[in-house]
Amino acid sequence: MRIALIFENLIGATTGFYFHRACQALGVTGDHWRLRDAASIPRGYDLYLRVDNGDGYGVRLPAHCRPAVFYAIDTHLPHSWRKIRRMAPQFDALFCCHADAVSRLPRAEWLPVACDPQIHGVAAGQAQWDIGFVGTEGGIPRKFYLQALRERYPKSCLGGFDYTEMAGIYGRSRIGFNYSIADDVNMRMFEVMAGGALLVTNALDSDDLQQLGFEDRTHLVLYRSPQELFGVIEEFLADEPARRRLAAAGQRLTLERHTYVHRMRQLLSSASKRLFRPSAKSQYQVLSEAGKVPGTSRDECSV
Repeated sequence: MRIALIFENLIGATTGFYFHRACQALGVTGDHWRLRDAASIPRGYDLYLRVDNGDGYGVRLPAHCRPAVFYAIDTHLPHSWRKIRRMAPQFDALFCCHADAVSRLPRAEWLPVACDPQIHGVAAGQAQWDIGFVGTEGGIPRKFYLQALRERYPKSCLGGFDYTEMAGIYGRSRIGFNYSIADDVNMRMFEVMAGGALLVTNALDSDDLQQLGFEDRTHLVLYRSPQELFGVIEEFLADEPARRRLAAAGQRLTLERHTYVHRMRQLLSSASKRLFRPSAKSQYQVLSEAGKVPGTSRDECSV
């Protein structure tokens, strides 16, 4: 099977390249095409997958780029959402990383973000920091949480770092902090758990985490207020056996079920069922049924 992966970003830590490496792991040919070169994308691919990277919403794919699939990421940003909604009818199938967007975007399916074990999943080292966080301040209230953490826990590593440093930071942190600004499952959750730290994250209004198999105080720890955040941090900094047990459970579940290989399997399985006639199965379906795509099963393709 041959897939055209269409996205503009050239940074290695971007969803498009995570999907590209997932194709390699599955034995599927995935060619990267930049959005600016969309007019040059040739015929002959089995699937044309455009991965949202926050710009270029006005660019249309050539008419011959079919079947066309769009993976929408920035549906939580108002200025991007308006453009995504307008361009959605161009595609034969739609996937959203934010669960709430599925109800707002006809024909869309939830495909959460995940981790890339090549970048995020390394063996944990000796604990060096109390709290780890890799990312931006993110405005109110996350920047206030981060400032309070810096003041209370000076032996921490909190800030913007190159993606090549991320796994090492979480692998040497006792606790990985997260605050999901969009009130949804974000990529940092998987990055922290894949790296081996105990994820401490804000409770969501939805049951998205539970749908993905994650349970409070089994795989991660949830907080609902600043007071609760500092309380659980103190609790698990003091209780190393419990912290290690939860961190190991979170890492195990993340690597077993929530990598971009799992997401690519789900995307290909769903796209095959929706876009190809039963009498004309895609090459991916044939390979799956023959057992030639490693680890493929109906259970693993469902999130």
